[in-house]
Amino acid sequence: EDMELRWFRSKFSEAVFIYQNRQEQKEEQLAGYAGRASLVRDFLSQGEAAVRIRQVQVSDNGLYTCFFRKGVFYEEASLELKVAGVGSAPEVRITGPEEDGIRVLCTASGWFPKPQVQWRDGSGEKFLAFSEAHTQDAEGLFSVEAALVVRDRSVGNVTCSVLNPVLGQEKAMAIFIPEPFFPQASPWKVAFLVSLTVLMLLVLGAGCYIRREHSIKLREMEEKRHLWQAKEEARQTKEKALQDRAELQAQLNWRKDVYLAGWKKAQLYADWRTEKFQPRPVTLDPGSAASSLVVTHEKTSVTRKNTGVNPGDMDSVLGFEDISSGRWYWEVEIKDGDGCEWALGVCRKDVKREGWCKECPEKGFWLVGKYSDKYFVHTAQYTELSLRQFLHRVGVFLDHEEGDVSFYNMTDG
Repeated sequence: EDMELRWFRSKFSEAVFIYQNRQEQKEEQLAGYAGRASLVRDFLSQGEAAVRIRQVQVSDNGLYTCFFRKGVFYEEASLELKVAGVGSAPEVRITGPEEDGIRVLCTASGWFPKPQVQWRDGSGEKFLAFSEAHTQDAEGLFSVEAALVVRDRSVGNVTCSVLNPVLGQEKAMAIFIPEPFFPQASPWKVAFLVSLTVLMLLVLGAGCYIRREHSIKLREMEEKRHLWQAKEEARQTKEKALQDRAELQAQLNWRKDVYLAGWKKAQLYADWRTEKFQPRPVTLDPGSAASSLVVTHEKTSVTRKNTGVNPGDMDSVLGFEDISSGRWYWEVEIKDGDGCEWALGVCRKDVKREGWCKECPEKGFWLVGKYSDKYFVHTAQYTELSLRQFLHRVGVFLDHEEGDVSFYNMTDG
């Protein structure tokens, strides 16, 4: 997909859609197509660089050019997009007598392009003489108003049809013209006016009734929707409260179990932490090891050579892995012999290893160790630990976000 695809209108800079560097480029895209134009990826493998335009508007009508380039090869092609829309069905009504006939009016709106209007009688014959006017709204859609004077008393039904010339789709509406409506003597005019007035009143009354019923239904639906929404919010709030309560109760029960377990509480807490922390395998870095230390081939354990010399300033080894986020733990197995001294823990990446007895939190080290058969926490003054048994397996828990380092006896608490 290392290619450039550009669809544009009359100018190269009037971009409808740009695909380059394997992603859509929106900087040069015309504002009118933002969020509406997208690449149809399904056809790329078939050599078709198609773009889909959603929410089609009248302004989309016209000429488009597709420019394609891959490497030194490029090509372009143009096509014309014809936008078409079918609007409302025509409304036909009698407006009154005119000259020696009856004037009927046909109106329709929301069409594109400009629709074609045709009048027909009951037998399908076309009326050739009628007036027609078109208007265009802000969105570019057309409205049409066509007037016809019917002079034949026996015509009966008159049909007005509106046709979309691009789609070939048509909508029609018919109206029946009673013969007594046609101009006669003076009494006819009175009858016509009375009938027309009554008809208009009936239409207005029916319209008001329908509108009122519709408003009532809409109001009822809105009230039901608000009621349902309130019930749903209350249900979700209740479920959330119950869930929070259950979680708090479970945590409380756990804490009670931990703190009431007596001498086993440390082991239980360590087991709980292993569920919350991710295991992290540690690989030793032989390059960081002192010359007196021997790292195994698997880089998972280290021993000290029996040189007969006291530990020096650099008798330590670091792990390969850096930890910059998350919660992690690992376990260290200690093969403790008589007179064995050791220390283990974590340190910052930028620390300076100055000496066996100088490593403390103030200098970026968090360690526990054994010296003279006693266990200590590495602090500025060294803090002795009261343990019932020797340590054989120590769990190191590091919570980077909280800045917390914990050590646990993973054998028996």
